[in-house]
Amino acid sequence: MPAAMESASVKQPPAADRVYMHIKQAVLDRRYQGGTLLTEGELADAVGVSRTPVREALLKLEVEGLIKLYPKKGALVLAVSAQEIADVVETRLLVEEFAVRKAVPAPAALLTRLEELLEEQKRHAVAGDLATVAVTDRCFHAEIVRYAGNEILSRLYDQLRDRQLRMGVAVMQSQPDRIAKNITEHAEILERLKAGDAEGAAACVHRHLSWVNVLVRGEAR
Repeated sequence: MPAAMESASVKQPPAADRVYMHIKQAVLDRRYQGGTLLTEGELADAVGVSRTPVREALLKLEVEGLIKLYPKKGALVLAVSAQEIADVVETRLLVEEFAVRKAVPAPAALLTRLEELLEEQKRHAVAGDLATVAVTDRCFHAEIVRYAGNEILSRLYDQLRDRQLRMGVAVMQSQPDRIAKNITEHAEILERLKAGDAEGAAACVHRHLSWVNVLVRGEAR
């Protein structure tokens, strides 16, 4: 294949999309911490684009609640608030306790997938990759919600994705011992599902999620 055709076949995403993904990923994995002021010029240089797509990306991220725009100053990365954590945990408890009960008896495909995710989480934890640990953590719970078979709940749960990932990294950075506890608690949920114990699994999910609100009690770190 000629070089020109080859390069055309792997076209880059539009500039605004590249800026959007650059900023969003950095905010979610907390390379851009809450309270950081981002300028259009710095972002344009970082991604290698003009300021016009930067403005477009920032407007989209403001709508998603990740940043706050200040004219002629820049974009402030919003911190993860205690209230946001409390709201997300409350929503997750409502969805996940229902879902884990409904997932029993758990199909073999679900149990196999949860075992795979648990092993992935262990590997990433050993490597110290907090961002990927948070992604795998969220996937573990999302699989259970998906197998409950309620598409409306699954869509609602997916809408929490970014907030969950950002919170997960924030909490793991402030509470490193939580990673090992999360893995242990995931294993407990999996064992209850294997045993066909719907109420036991729901109780494990409740304990697993409720500790976050106990931890916060004021300000998110």
